[in-house]
Amino acid sequence: MTRFNVPARGDVSENNQAIFDNLNKGLGFVPNLYAYFAKNETALGDYLTLQNRKSTLKTKEREVINLITSQINGCRYCQSAHTALGKMNGFTDDQIIELRKGSASFDTKLDALVKFTASIVENKGRATQESKEAFFDAGYTEANLIDVVMVVGDKIISNYIHNLADFKIDFPLAQEL
Repeated sequence: MTRFNVPARGDVSENNQAIFDNLNKGLGFVPNLYAYFAKNETALGDYLTLQNRKSTLKTKEREVINLITSQINGCRYCQSAHTALGKMNGFTDDQIIELRKGSASFDTKLDALVKFTASIVENKGRATQESKEAFFDAGYTEANLIDVVMVVGDKIISNYIHNLADFKIDFPLAQEL
């Protein structure tokens, strides 16, 4: 059986060590997902650049996308990380569960977003006409559509990395649905 190990700071390049130091400074630790990316010389920096790009979407909206995408892709690591981040950004436990299940009865705009995102992920980019219309009717724009796809792409990358490598989850474990 192939084993995938998360590298320690001393196991990665000087460039990645500097990124580890910045992550430690900002977050207080280096999440295993980020550390795993550092096995590749440029992947960690590239991924963080993608993740931290400017967006037309608010932080809570990005968390909606992260939660539903991670749920559909079955990534326990990202479900757990984004449950913690969702709470930090003002969602309740019940709201996070509802988002992971694909709806947001507590906010009509976020409900359109979570359903649109689910349709994108489930249909490999071919969202249903109904979900697109609801997304635009909720007040989202084509610029927002592009940012939704950018966040979905970011999350698919991390979902697939963890689903392949299955390293230890270093966040409080999200409730199974």
